[in-house]
Amino acid sequence: MAIDPVALAAELVRCPSVTPAEGGALALLDRVLTGAGFDCVRIDRGGTPNLLARWGGGRPVIGLAGHTDVVPPGDPAAWSVDPFGGVIRDGYLWGRGACDMKSAVAAFAAAAAGHVAARPGRGGIMLLITGDEEGPGTDGTRAILDWMAARGLTMDACLVGEPTCPERLGEMVKIGRRGSLTARILAEGVQGHSAYPQRAANPLPVLVRFLDRVASAELDRGSDHFEPSTLAVTGIDTGNDAANVIPARARAMLNIRFNDRHRGADLLAWLRGQAARAAEGSGVTLTVEASWSDAFLTEPGPFIDLVAGAVEAETGLRPVLSTSGGTSDARFIKDHCPVAEFGLVGQTMHQVDERAAVADIRALAAIYRRILDGFMA
Repeated sequence: MAIDPVALAAELVRCPSVTPAEGGALALLDRVLTGAGFDCVRIDRGGTPNLLARWGGGRPVIGLAGHTDVVPPGDPAAWSVDPFGGVIRDGYLWGRGACDMKSAVAAFAAAAAGHVAARPGRGGIMLLITGDEEGPGTDGTRAILDWMAARGLTMDACLVGEPTCPERLGEMVKIGRRGSLTARILAEGVQGHSAYPQRAANPLPVLVRFLDRVASAELDRGSDHFEPSTLAVTGIDTGNDAANVIPARARAMLNIRFNDRHRGADLLAWLRGQAARAAEGSGVTLTVEASWSDAFLTEPGPFIDLVAGAVEAETGLRPVLSTSGGTSDARFIKDHCPVAEFGLVGQTMHQVDERAAVADIRALAAIYRRILDGFMA
């Protein structure tokens, strides 16, 4: 069964699958992939819709991972098209999710169906499609991987279809991602009148001193595949509108994007140590809590060479191997098998008038097909 990746991408864009709504996107893929010979199962957990499509029973097994959920479109009147219209105009597919990342999911499906139709002699393909990548990420790809682990299903490698290219298709393959730690700090002191500060324990100077120390610190100077780690203070709040009142408590947030020289647990310990030093002798208590995902790297080797080679064969560009950007569901998959990311140009993702070039969608499907054929060979 041949699948037109552009037509399928347009149909997916017409599904209003704003997280956590399924919007008909996974039902559409279920029908299309079942018709192409895949065994499909819905793995919904915690109200999150997910789909696993499987073909073949031998080794090696390659995974193709993506998501059909999208961020809200914002004011529809700000768009030049219906954000869920799936309009093809001026050589582009327009609509929410066209770039991030329904077109890549459609390209996955087209490439997988084309490979299966050639009836190769061995190997297996799994499409892991979640409706939770733009949301909290707790019951999406994680749920699929948990379901697979409970049944002894494994992958030898996985490709994630997130947009990876800055300006031209073929420029960049992601072979890792920085870690991300979000810390929330509570400073607790003693409320008082601002005219009598000696009778209070003002949490604000202590909190500001702590934030200045950690924001001014050099965490590292980068590593072989990663840029230097960064720390950004992202929020400070007292909830106090009275200029003559010293508040009893204040809160702050910060985010650290860190490389493979660190682990989240070590950074939390460092933050707590800095907090203790900043609060020493002040009568103020600083409490630091954090959540994080660690950095990861898929070392260059046969799988990365295969992906880069397929990209170069179709686009003429040898992609840069990068670890830049934010986080993706690759952070969950890396615990199960080697993982890389390659997808469209990401310039319009999450923007008004999000779009993807029709020629790029077709080229992306061809790249994915080369990867599948090469992996099974």
